[in-house]
Amino acid sequence: MSSSVGRPGTLTVAAAVLAAEGLLALVLGGYVGVETVIGKPTDMVTSIAVAGFGVLGGALLLWVAWGVWQVLRWSRGPAVVTQIFALPVAISLIQSAQYAFGIPLIAAAAVALVALLAPASTHALMGEDGAR
Repeated sequence: MSSSVGRPGTLTVAAAVLAAEGLLALVLGGYVGVETVIGKPTDMVTSIAVAGFGVLGGALLLWVAWGVWQVLRWSRGPAVVTQIFALPVAISLIQSAQYAFGIPLIAAAAVALVALLAPASTHALMGEDGAR
C-alpha cells in the first residue's frame, strides 16, 4: 500500500511525530555546524561529528517519516527502533535536570511507539495476518 487510502490516524500521528523529531535533529545539526564554522569549538573533530550526526540522523528520520506516511512496510522497523533508542536518551536528559528536552522527547517517543504499535497501524503496514 503506498497511498493515503487506508492510512489510519495512528500512522498519521506517528509520521507527524517522526517528522518533527527529524526536523528538529536536522535543524540542531545545522546549528552546530554553523556554530562550528563561525565559532571556536574546543574540539573541532567532535563538533563536526555532532553536526554531521544531527544532519544525517534528521534526514534519515524524515525519510522514515515519509515511509510511515506512505504506509510503506519497511518504515515500521526503523521508526520503532528509533523511538526505543530515544527513551533512554530522554531518561538521561531528565536525570541530568534537562527537563525542557527530556520530557518532550519521552512524550514524543511514547506517542510514536503507541501509534506505530497500534492494531490499526499493524494492519495497515503488515496486512490482515501480519505476514505480508
